Amino acid sequence: MTSTSSVPAAASSLERRLQISVSISDIDQEARKRLARISKSVKMPGFRPGKVPMKVVQQSYGAQAQSEALGVVVSRAVSQAVSEQNLRVAGQPSVAPVTEGEAPEGALRFEAVFEVFPEITCPDVTAIEVSRVICEVSDADLERTLDTLRRQRTVFEAVDRPSEKGDRVTVDFKGEIDGVAFAGGTSENFPFVLGDGSMLLEFDQAATGMKAGDTKTFPMKFPDDYHGKEVAGKLAVFTIKVREVGAANVPQLDAEFARSMGIASGDLEQLRSDVHKNLVREVTGRCRSKTKASVMEALENLAAFDVPRALVDTESQRLADSARQDMMARGMNVKDAPIPAELFKDQAIRRVKLGLLIGEIVRAQNLTAPADKVRALIEEMASAYERPQDFVNWFMNQPRQRADAEAAVIENQLVDWVLSQARVVDRTISVEELMAEGAPA
Repeated sequence: MTSTSSVPAAASSLERRLQISVSISDIDQEARKRLARISKSVKMPGFRPGKVPMKVVQQSYGAQAQSEALGVVVSRAVSQAVSEQNLRVAGQPSVAPVTEGEAPEGALRFEAVFEVFPEITCPDVTAIEVSRVICEVSDADLERTLDTLRRQRTVFEAVDRPSEKGDRVTVDFKGEIDGVAFAGGTSENFPFVLGDGSMLLEFDQAATGMKAGDTKTFPMKFPDDYHGKEVAGKLAVFTIKVREVGAANVPQLDAEFARSMGIASGDLEQLRSDVHKNLVREVTGRCRSKTKASVMEALENLAAFDVPRALVDTESQRLADSARQDMMARGMNVKDAPIPAELFKDQAIRRVKLGLLIGEIVRAQNLTAPADKVRALIEEMASAYERPQDFVNWFMNQPRQRADAEAAVIENQLVDWVLSQARVVDRTISVEELMAEGAPA
C-alpha cells in the first residue's frame, strides 16, 4: 500500500516535496524475502551453509534486512509517485520520516524532497546577433608559415665573437639582493636567445656584446608588477659568465629541408601543397571554433531559467577536479591541496544552463548525427595523420571516440541552425590576427 500527497515548497522554484505513506506489511514482506536469500548462503559455526535455522538468521540479520527493506520500499514508493505526477527529477531525492500528524493505520509516513528539471522551450533566435569569423589563406600566409617552420628548425653553432641579437647565449648567473642570494636567482648552463623577449630587457642587454669566457656584474631592478612577488620592485645585482655564443643557422627552403619535413622526394611543390593544406585546415578549424563560441555566448544569454542545485554541484566538482588535474599536468604539487568546488559555481551555473538549453534545441529541431557527416568529420581529423585510413578504421571501432564525434556533429548542426536563423555579422580577419587571438576558451 502506497499513498502520496504534495506539499508546498518554497526553497527554490524547482524544489518539490512529496509525502508518501508505505505499508508496514510491505516492508515486513520485503524483509522476509531478504532474510530468505541470506539464509541460503550464510555461514555460521555448527551449521552447514544454507541450513542455518531462520530464527538464528533472524537474530543475526533481522535488523539489517528490515533497514534494507525499508529503503527499498520507500525508494519504490518515491519512484512511483514521481512517475504518476510526470516529474523529471534532477539529482537524488532526500527522504526523511514525517513525525508530525498521524500516519494511516499500519503505515509509515515519509517526505521526499527533490528538485526537478526546469521547463524549457526552444528559443526564438531570430533576434540574436552572432559573429561569423571569415579568414582566407593567401600566398603571403603560406610563405610566412614556411619561414616559421624553417626558424623552428634553427641550429645554433658556436662562434668566437661578441654576441648579438638572434644569437643563443649559454650563461651561468647569480643574483643577490642586499648581498643575499634569492630563490630562482642562480643557474648554470642557462641558454636563451638574445632579443626574443624571454628574459627581462636589462638582463638581455647585459648579455649582448659578450664573448665566451666573459664575466660581467650589473644591477637590475625587477618590475613592480613582476610575477615573483618576493623580488618585485627590488634592486638586484647579477653576475653572469658566458659559456658559449651560438649563431643561428636557419635552414634554406630547399630539397633537404623538404625531406626533413617528411617529403621523401624533396619536392618543394609537394611541401608547399602539404603546408597549405594543413594551414587551411588550421584556419578553418579556428574560424569554426570562434563562430561557435559566438553562437554559444548568444545562446547563454537566452538561458533565463533556474537550474537544479544538484546539477550545479556536480558540474562545480567536475570543474574543480579538472583544474586540479591541469595544475598537476603543469608540474604543480596540488594532489592533496583542496580546491573548493564553490569557486567554480558561477561557471558551473552557466554551463548547466547552456547544456539544458542546447539539449532542448536539439530535441525540438530533431538535430541528429548522420553517419555520412560523422565519417566526414573523422576523415577530416585523420587527414592530419601519416596513415589516415588506419586512423579512420581505428576510430570507427572505438565506441567512446565515435560517440564524441557524433556529439561534435550534432553541435555543428546546432551552430548551423542558429546561423540560419539569427542575425549574422561576418568578421573578416587575417591569418596573423586569427593566430594571434588564439583558440577560444
